Amino acid sequence: MTSLVFFAVLTAALLHAAWNALVKSGSDKRLNMAAVVIGHLPIAVPMLAFVPAPDPASYPYLFAGIALHFGYQCFLLESYRIGDLTQVYPIARGVAPLLVAIVSLVFLGVDLSSMEILAVVTIAAGILSISLVRGADGLRNGRATAMALTTGCFIASYSIVDGLGARVAGTALGFYAWLGIANAALFVVFMAATTPQVLRDLPIKGKKIFFVGGSASFVAFSLVMWAFTQAPIALVTALREISIIFALLIGVLLMGERLSLGKVVSTMITLLGVVLLRATRS
Repeated sequence: MTSLVFFAVLTAALLHAAWNALVKSGSDKRLNMAAVVIGHLPIAVPMLAFVPAPDPASYPYLFAGIALHFGYQCFLLESYRIGDLTQVYPIARGVAPLLVAIVSLVFLGVDLSSMEILAVVTIAAGILSISLVRGADGLRNGRATAMALTTGCFIASYSIVDGLGARVAGTALGFYAWLGIANAALFVVFMAATTPQVLRDLPIKGKKIFFVGGSASFVAFSLVMWAFTQAPIALVTALREISIIFALLIGVLLMGERLSLGKVVSTMITLLGVVLLRATRS
């Protein structure tokens, strides 16, 4: 992983944490999530004029990616509904890089060094440990934990599909522009069928998150999509998931959450993994 890719993924992680904080901070999570997903359109649609179209060979990955991103968003919303996401979501973010690393090693034939594997495991362990220090309810809520694990499977799945698809497409930005547009259109249909009031409220109550959160999310995913074409998917996924650390810092510094010794230890473990990953750069 080169320095450029490393810092691009770090930037994506920060942007990912920022839009997640916007979604979590509002009272209407469905409205906020819809604003972020549909908010991809103001950038994605004009981008089509400046990027090449993806190779038709990538269409199966594109369609699979659309379905997986939509599934992730639905389970994310359900996680918000049944439990404290700040407790259970680290499970999803921590499980994902482990699953991607296993699939990459066992099924995709990716050759990772011992140091790279150690870095991925350390990052995942640090993120997972956050869920152990975020109050008692998260781990005792079996349904919420199961939802977090399922969400992690979706994250791992779309990461692998996105990475392979962007490589086959020959254009990371073109691939994600079409994916973002299709995903937004699908989410509009979903909201119209389940919660039409969300679409009516979006132009007024969700305008800020639509432009700020949607833009941050689109840029974050685009950077990661490009990084997938430059470095092993497992390494990019692991580094991206330190967004949970940025989210924790945002919660403490801007949202008044309490900083405990356990959170500090979890953060240090995760950052140790990042240092190890940085030490493996090519």
